[in-house]
Amino acid sequence: MKLRPFQPQDKDGVIALIDEVLREYGDKVFLEDVDKDLLDIDVHFDAKGGAFVVLDNNGEIVGTHAVLPLPERPGVAIFRRLYLSRNCRGKDYGSQLMQWALDWARENGFARVEFWSDKRFHRAHRFFARFHFKTTGEERVMNDSWAPYEEKFFYQNLTDGD
Repeated sequence: MKLRPFQPQDKDGVIALIDEVLREYGDKVFLEDVDKDLLDIDVHFDAKGGAFVVLDNNGEIVGTHAVLPLPERPGVAIFRRLYLSRNCRGKDYGSQLMQWALDWARENGFARVEFWSDKRFHRAHRFFARFHFKTTGEERVMNDSWAPYEEKFFYQNLTDGD
């Protein structure tokens, strides 16, 4: 397994992985709206000052994670696209992806990271707690996919204090 920056030839593998995970929850990738960033990751992440990595298992994309600055809120970055293939969960791979993102945010001068996570991802929410992410209890209903879904807000301050 190799954690490395996204390359354009990874696009189909990234989309397939995310679709695979979403189908576990009765959903699927929706490239017409919520998932359209996957069609041009360089434009939606790297060109905006962020980064997107993949976990590569001999050419198969089995994990992803991304960080993106919030230009309207200096010092704040958002985490996006943390997905891991079912057969890689419960091992150290998710921790590697999360640690990469936290390190990237710190190294690039961000004081805080935030993200929204689908409420159905209970296992991921327990994982976030192990990394000391907090939630305000804020939730929202999204209508940008095949069917409405709900998300929960998470954050972590990267500097001392809360």
